[in-house]
Amino acid sequence: MSGPVLEFDKPIGILGGGQLGRMLGLAALNLGLRCRFMDQSDDAVAAHVGALHVDDFDRPQRLDDFVRGLSVASYEFENVPVALASKVAERVPLYPGVLALQTAQDRLSEKTLFRKLGIATPEFRAANSLAELREAVATIGTPCVVKTRRMGYDGKGQAVLRSIADVDTAWVSLQGESSILGGASGNGPAPLIVEAFVAFDTEVSVIAARSTTGQIVFYPLTENLHQGGILRISRSPAIHPAVTPAIEQLAMEASRATLEALEYVGVLAIEFFVCNGRLLANEMAPRVHNSGHWTMNAGITSQFENHLRAITGMPLGNTRLLPSCSAGMVNLIGASPAFEQILALPGCHLNWYGKSPRPGRKVGHVNVLEVSAAQREATLAKLVSLIAS
Repeated sequence: MSGPVLEFDKPIGILGGGQLGRMLGLAALNLGLRCRFMDQSDDAVAAHVGALHVDDFDRPQRLDDFVRGLSVASYEFENVPVALASKVAERVPLYPGVLALQTAQDRLSEKTLFRKLGIATPEFRAANSLAELREAVATIGTPCVVKTRRMGYDGKGQAVLRSIADVDTAWVSLQGESSILGGASGNGPAPLIVEAFVAFDTEVSVIAARSTTGQIVFYPLTENLHQGGILRISRSPAIHPAVTPAIEQLAMEASRATLEALEYVGVLAIEFFVCNGRLLANEMAPRVHNSGHWTMNAGITSQFENHLRAITGMPLGNTRLLPSCSAGMVNLIGASPAFEQILALPGCHLNWYGKSPRPGRKVGHVNVLEVSAAQREATLAKLVSLIAS
């Protein structure tokens, strides 16, 4: 596989202008590159680091202006309309490709791909009507998790069912939530997926990058803690005893199979449950990922730099942690903390996105670098306590 000839004088187009786009833009500047962003909001934070084109994703009016002169294009969130991505791909190379975007946007397609590749997942069934939901829940058993097949994120668009009596309430709730999130077509009820509830030991993610040249690299496995469906803390290396070298190897093999099946280019994240010595794939994100933010300060090459290297055909960078380093990441959710108190903690690196705080919104993160896992845990505990106070 050969990639595009890198043209430093031409910008890289990014669909989406949120914090991930902002961090891609920062990494681009360090490589002597520049990004051009397309977003529906005129206050998108990626405008801090590159030109912003404001347009409607569903009915773009100035798409030709956005793609004109680009060397390559990408996207920073997985809910970019496939129709928009396809139009961009007709005009300029787009990585990851449309197939990866389509697959990740539908939880049923995602799980089906994993199964096809021999990657274990929780049991699942599709449900396109209330009757099918009742049947699927009866087949899977309770407790189980019911999710909208499209548009859910950060815990939105899903419900845990403790008994069959919860089915009707979940159906009404998720249909309404799907309409708010944009996952309903307007031609009928929003399709759902029922998944077996997993009493996992811990959650992990593997972040990998594949270049236009076919080169593949993996970051060390990251252990994650979610609360309310939102990622709160990440650690690399992991500390849970269930995260063994064999589990890490399985995660990398699953990632490699997915990258190659999709002819994927760019950074890909796959989230897994670790349960009784098994690794179960939960979902994938065809983009740079929150659980890889620690790579900005603790990795030899950040995930953002490697994404840019991948889509422009440059050699991929070293994915190891810095020598004698144990890394952590804490998300800042909904409120602005006392910056000076965070910065007073040794080993802490603040990354603020420039967003207006509101409940449930990711407004920044803090990366923690320490010389040992024990010291990292001590610093993480101080940081979490400080943010909560």
